[in-house]
Amino acid sequence: MTTKHPILRIGTRGSPLALAQTHETRDRLAAAWPELAAPGAIEIEVIKTTGDLIQDRPLAEIGGKGLFTKELDEAMLSGRIHLAVHSMKDVPTVLPDGIDLPCILPREDVRDAFISLKANSLAELPEGAVIGSASLRRGAQILHRRPDLKVVNFRGNVQTRLRKLEEGVVDATLLAMAGLRRLGLSQHVTAAIEVDDMLPAVAQGAIGITCRADDEAAQRYIAALNCPVSQIRVTAERAFLARLDGSCRTPIGALAELDGAVLSLRGLIISPDGKTIHATSRTGAQADAAAMGTDAGEELVGKAGPGFFDAIKH
Repeated sequence: MTTKHPILRIGTRGSPLALAQTHETRDRLAAAWPELAAPGAIEIEVIKTTGDLIQDRPLAEIGGKGLFTKELDEAMLSGRIHLAVHSMKDVPTVLPDGIDLPCILPREDVRDAFISLKANSLAELPEGAVIGSASLRRGAQILHRRPDLKVVNFRGNVQTRLRKLEEGVVDATLLAMAGLRRLGLSQHVTAAIEVDDMLPAVAQGAIGITCRADDEAAQRYIAALNCPVSQIRVTAERAFLARLDGSCRTPIGALAELDGAVLSLRGLIISPDGKTIHATSRTGAQADAAAMGTDAGEELVGKAGPGFFDAIKH
C-alpha cells in the first residue's frame, strides 16, 4: 500500500555521495520500521547548499563547515523536512538552536585514500609532483612528510576529482576511503593511507542524522539506527575539535577508537606548511569521551600558544 503523504521527508545535498548516504539512511529506516517500508513513506528532497554552489574558492575563504548544513538546518526548522543526512566531518561542533543530532550510523573506513596514475604511494611520487586536495589537514600532513611536493586546491565532488586526475591536472589526489566505498568506487584507490601515517579528519567516515529537537516522531525513528560505538568515538573527536575552535582554516586531525570499554584518542594540529606539528593522545573510559576530547584539545591549545591559530586565520 502506498502512503498518500510521506511520513518522513529527508533533506540532503545533491552530490552523488550525499545521495548515497541518504539512500543508506532510507534503507535502514525502512528495515527498522515496517510503516516506513511502504512505497511513498519516505521522500527525499535535494537542497542546494552554499558550499555546493561556490566551487571556485577554498572553503576556508567562504566561511567553513556550516556552508554544507545551513540550508538543510533552515529547511528543518521551517518544517519543510523532518531529517537531514550529513557527513559528520561537515557538521559544525555547535548545532543551531532547536536542532538535535541523536543518531550516528555505523562508521565506515576512516582512512584517507591515495589515488594516482603515476605512483603507488605518497612516498613514490617524484620530487615536485603536484597533489590536488581541498583539505588543509591532508595538505599539511603531506607537506610534513614530503615538503618537496606541491599541494594545490582541488574542489568538486568525487567524480569531478577523479576526472581531473585522469586529465593530468594533478599527479595525485587524496579522498576519504569511506566516500569511495559508499559510491562503489574503491577500485580507483591506489593505496589506503594508514592512520599512523595520516590522521583522519574529525568524524571522517561517519554519517549523522539531525532532526528538530521537538519532533518526537523523527527522534524515535532515527534513535533506532544509532550506533553507540560510532557515537562515542565521534563524541570524543568532536569535543577535541570544539575546544580547538576548529574550522576549515585549521588543519586538525583526530581519531578515537574503542577496544571493549577502553577508549583511546589521538589528536594533532599542524601548520598549513607542515612545518609545525603538535600531537597528543588520551586513554580512558567510554563514558568520559567528551571530557577526554576537551582535555586533549586544551593541551594542544597550550602547546601551540596564542599565535598559532591566529597565524592560520589571517
